[in-house]
Amino acid sequence: MTTPQELKTIVSEGLLSFPVTDFDADGEFRADTYASRLEWLAPYGASALFAAGGTGEFFSLTKREYSNVIQTATETCKGKVPILAGAGGPTRVAIEYAQEAERKGAQGILLMPHYLTEAPQEGIAAHVEQVCKAVPKMGVIVYNRANSKLSADMLEQLADRCENLIGFKDGVGEIEAMVTIRRRLGDRFAYLGGLPTAEVYAAAYKALGVPVYSSAVFNFIPKTAMEFYRAIASDDHGTVGRLIDEFFLPYLKIRNRRAGYAVSIVKAGAKLVGRDAGPVRAPLVDLTEEEMAQLDALIKRLGAQ
Repeated sequence: MTTPQELKTIVSEGLLSFPVTDFDADGEFRADTYASRLEWLAPYGASALFAAGGTGEFFSLTKREYSNVIQTATETCKGKVPILAGAGGPTRVAIEYAQEAERKGAQGILLMPHYLTEAPQEGIAAHVEQVCKAVPKMGVIVYNRANSKLSADMLEQLADRCENLIGFKDGVGEIEAMVTIRRRLGDRFAYLGGLPTAEVYAAAYKALGVPVYSSAVFNFIPKTAMEFYRAIASDDHGTVGRLIDEFFLPYLKIRNRRAGYAVSIVKAGAKLVGRDAGPVRAPLVDLTEEEMAQLDALIKRLGAQ
C-alpha cells in the first residue's frame, strides 16, 4: 500500500487526470473498454489517475458500479500508475465509498463535495475528518468546490487532526483564499489546480505556488496535454500561448454552452479520437452534432495523438 506521505510526494509533481467512465449504448458500465482506455492512457506519463472522479461521472454511479470501476482501474494500472478513487456524498456514504476503494486497492482518495445542502465550516470539517479517520492508512485529498469550501483556518485545524489529509485540490478559483491557504499551510499539503479545463488557469496557479493540476483533455489528446504541461513547467510561454489560442479558448466556447458540458465535451472528444466511452448519463446531456463537428475540427488541427 502507498503511504499517505508517499502519495503526497507522487501528486506534488507531474500531470494528473480523470479518466472518463465507459458506458454502453444502454448506459451500463463497460469494464473491458474502460480497461483498454486506462491501458492506452497509462504510458503517456500522468503521475496519477483519478478513477470515478467528476469527469468519470462519480455522481451517477451505483455502489456496485463504483466498486467495479475502482477494481478495474486498480487491476489494470497496477505497477503502471497510481489510482486515486473519488468519494463523496453524505458523510456515511462517502465513508463507505472510501473504505470500498481501500478494499479494491486504490492508493488514495479524492474527497468530493457532500452535495446539495449548505453547511458551516465546522460541519464540512467534521465531514472531512470522519472520512479521513475511516481510512487512516490512505492519503486523502480534499476537493474544494461548490458547497464544500474550507477556509485556511479550518484547514489548519484539519491538518492537525488528520495526519492522512495530504492534499488540497481547488475547484473554486478565489485567488485571495488560495494564496492564504498556500501561504498558511506551506508544505503540509500537496496543492492541485482543479478548475474545469485547468490548463486555462495553469500559469496563474503556478505563480501562486500550485504547479500541479488535473487535465480532463488528457482523455482524448494526451500527447497535447503532456506538451502543455511541460510547457507550463518550463515556462515555455510561446507554446502555452499557442495552445491556448488555437485549442483551449475555442474549446471553452463549446464547453460553456450548457451546464455539465465540462464532462460531456470530454466524452465527445474521446469518441472523436476513436476511444468511444459511450453517452453521458442523466442529468448530463451529450453534445449536438454541430458541436461535435466543431470539436472534431479543433482536435484534427492538433495532429495525431
